[in-house]
Amino acid sequence: MIKNITIGQYVPGDSFIHKMDPRAKILLSLIYIIALFLVKSLVGYVIVVAFTALVFLSSKLPFKYIFKGIKPIIFLILITAVLNLFMMEGQQKVFQWRFLVIYKEGIEMAVLMVLRLVFLIMGTSILTLTTSPIELTDGIERLLSPFKKVGLPAHELAMMMTIALRFIPTLMDETDKIMKAQMARGADFDSGNIIKKAKGLVPLLVPLFISSFRRADELAMAMEARCYHGGEGRTRMKVLKYGSRDAVAITVTMLFLAGCIGSRFIPLSLF
Repeated sequence: MIKNITIGQYVPGDSFIHKMDPRAKILLSLIYIIALFLVKSLVGYVIVVAFTALVFLSSKLPFKYIFKGIKPIIFLILITAVLNLFMMEGQQKVFQWRFLVIYKEGIEMAVLMVLRLVFLIMGTSILTLTTSPIELTDGIERLLSPFKKVGLPAHELAMMMTIALRFIPTLMDETDKIMKAQMARGADFDSGNIIKKAKGLVPLLVPLFISSFRRADELAMAMEARCYHGGEGRTRMKVLKYGSRDAVAITVTMLFLAGCIGSRFIPLSLF
């Protein structure tokens, strides 16, 4: 399951999405997330599916990445679905067993939240899969640069966010190695109740924290050895420029957002 996490990974390519300006991709990803929270009908999710499929095909990423990033959050998706299924009250009762009651509105809300989580992971994964850490840093820094006038350290914030994303796959690989080493020594992470499983994670968490601090120290020493002193006076080898493909992507995304907003006024429920 650990190897299935796609957030923070980068897959090199020369697709339409790969060649876009990182600033445009970040902004359009935010618009995509906002649109997901505006959708509340079947028509809206048809639009979301069509747009997400278009983006994924344009990125030329392997099809396995669609489901690879969803596997680690299946447990979270199930919990979300169950909570919304039994906690949501409504007018039309569908099922009742003792104190457990399921309403039609609860089923609709459960399906709505599950779809929202799935598409949220897919949309954010495409951003990191098609944008290198350096481009992501430059894009975030340029977007935050107007806030420098009020004292916001745009470069440092962009660097920290990118390093955090970059080291997610590294920490996952390290966790997998430590877990296999502990299992080879007789550790059991699967059997027992929740308390025993939590206690069993202690031999995993301690070396993981030590390894994380060691990596952070090595990274800091490497940056100091290269005379890194923040973004003051730094220049860029590649200057970011918006192109025609960015204009096309922005136009299509704004149409997608308009469609999601318009779907709220269409009285067509999920069931």
